Amino acid sequence: MSRDPWFDNAKMALVTLVVVGHAWVLLPDTAFVGHGYDFLYAWHVPAFVFVTGYLSRSFSYTRARMWQLVRTVAVPYVVFEAAIAAFRILVGGEELQDLWRDPHWPMWYLAALFFWRLLTPVFRPMWGGLAVAVAISVLAGLYAGDTLDIARVLGLLPFFVMGLKATPERLERLRAPWVQVAAVGVFVAIWLLTSRTDDWAATEWLYYRARYDELDVSDTRAFVTRACLLAVGTLGAWAFLALVPRVGGWFARMGAATLVVYLFHGFFVKGAEYAGFPAWAEGHYATSIVLTSVAAVGLSLLLAWQPLSSRLQHLVDPIGFAERRVDHAHDLRDATVEADVLAVAVQEAAAEEAADERAARDAGHAVSGR
Repeated sequence: MSRDPWFDNAKMALVTLVVVGHAWVLLPDTAFVGHGYDFLYAWHVPAFVFVTGYLSRSFSYTRARMWQLVRTVAVPYVVFEAAIAAFRILVGGEELQDLWRDPHWPMWYLAALFFWRLLTPVFRPMWGGLAVAVAISVLAGLYAGDTLDIARVLGLLPFFVMGLKATPERLERLRAPWVQVAAVGVFVAIWLLTSRTDDWAATEWLYYRARYDELDVSDTRAFVTRACLLAVGTLGAWAFLALVPRVGGWFARMGAATLVVYLFHGFFVKGAEYAGFPAWAEGHYATSIVLTSVAAVGLSLLLAWQPLSSRLQHLVDPIGFAERRVDHAHDLRDATVEADVLAVAVQEAAAEEAADERAARDAGHAVSGR
């Protein structure tokens, strides 16, 4: 089945915004940067989860699918959780605890993806599944904890289920010109709304990870706030998809490497932090905003560049790489055996042909001798 350039464009744009958002943490904590950060996080993670849900619709509890889940999600989580933790400890001198049990930045998404995929066969056919997911999300803030970032798994669940429930026919409605015009209006509204985020929902709310009692609000206020964030995230995700180009090209082709970008960009962002970039940015405010944003986009494109991403993919999926090497070795062995068999057959045929020629000559000599 051919790849859909619409979703490849969406994936590449969203992972680039992930890199940009993480890089902005290095900038001075000003009102402008904070506003831009809140605007971005109000909708781009929900959009990413929505797209992930849509592309997970075919997941089932078959042996092949379960093995693929382990190989492409669980194994990279174990490997890169250890790698980024080692980098932060050995290079950055940070102190980290609860390795693997409490995912460290930015590994939470792999842990969440693992559980969301397992929930796919449950929620996709469920009548009223989206309403159930919303109820779970709203109530999760009362109890969910840090173990495997279950708070985020449940908090962002509605966006994943929404993606599961989406169909090509329903998404086709986003092509309408009036929807694209409305999408611009949605983003303007979100921009205005997030200009006063601290008045109704602190930035921490946008991560969907904190329990309500940690945010020092009443349960009723927490329920309303979470519900509002789900609505804003949904509108933002739809608006984003309405504006994403549907044409193929070099950018769309990079959409196949989004996991590579996601897993490797953290080393560069943390490396810049350890190198003292935040201190430099304090004294070069305007320049640092432009430089950080451009560098983040450039880093995303570089990591998704096929000559590089194809090599980094071996580290992202080491078991798959090993399986492909073994299969290649088997193919070479089989090809060698087939070549040997063919060579023997050719030699035998040549020998038989030569014998027939000799027999014919001998018969000819015998006739002429008489």
